[in-house]
Amino acid sequence: MKRLALVLLLAAGPAAAGPAAPPTENVTVTGARSRQVLEKFVESVTTASRITGKLARWQDGVCPVTAGLAPRFAAFISQHIKDVAAKVGAPAAARTDCKVNIEIVFTTTPQALISNVRARHRALLGYYDNEDQLDRLATVSRPIQAWYTTATRDLRGKQEVDTGQRAGIGLAVPCAFCPGGTVYLPNATAASVTGSRLGDGLTSSLYHVIIAADPDRIKDYEIGPLADYIAMLALAQVNIPAGCQPLSSIINLLLPGCGEKSVALTDADLGYLRGLYRMSGGRTLRIQQDQIAYQMEQTLAGR
Repeated sequence: MKRLALVLLLAAGPAAAGPAAPPTENVTVTGARSRQVLEKFVESVTTASRITGKLARWQDGVCPVTAGLAPRFAAFISQHIKDVAAKVGAPAAARTDCKVNIEIVFTTTPQALISNVRARHRALLGYYDNEDQLDRLATVSRPIQAWYTTATRDLRGKQEVDTGQRAGIGLAVPCAFCPGGTVYLPNATAASVTGSRLGDGLTSSLYHVIIAADPDRIKDYEIGPLADYIAMLALAQVNIPAGCQPLSSIINLLLPGCGEKSVALTDADLGYLRGLYRMSGGRTLRIQQDQIAYQMEQTLAGR
């Protein structure tokens, strides 16, 4: 990939150009192909949705937009997400006028951005049960950070955005001990499911993603590695761990003290994303994680 200098044109501050990163090196995964290592990697980075307890992925075509950069760099990052999506089997919107569902914002004041989202569109920050959880959710703590809104689909394809403040159509449920033989649940919703213990047929999907990047904290990185890092966050609900991953991964890029870091999506990263988009969406979390680990194993083996 041609290496580009990161040139920022921000409304919040003057244009800036970061110093060149060290020469790109080929990173080889060694001693990390055991299934146990792969399973630990999958378990550490996956985040289950709150409603289904399963992994969310894009079911509608991804439609990214990038703001806060010079136009050609913004276009590069948005297109790169689509290119990675095509490589791993994620859907991408075909129309140029698609409904935006991934927003990447480069800003020197990311906390002000997220605080504004909280004030105006708090549902876009993701699932929360109370104000304390929302406080933590609306706190910016990383140089590049993502917020995910998920949705649940049943067997018939009916979709409902996941939120702790659910307002259903209401249901009358039979109740042998209630007056009239029924009890009315005003916020209940109905979903078509299976009776299988291996999976109830409900699936989780990504509905909207916000990614905020602080150029003051990433000025030592070039656009290529940052685009790969952002693509990983955009295509999967990734849990960035506090410590370095032993497996070579772009996830380590912005973590301090990780030694030699991958400056591009590794085979492990691509295997993870392929596994996410090939797994059975209606299965249990454990089965989904096993399927992803298997796909990573196949990718690392060159199959």
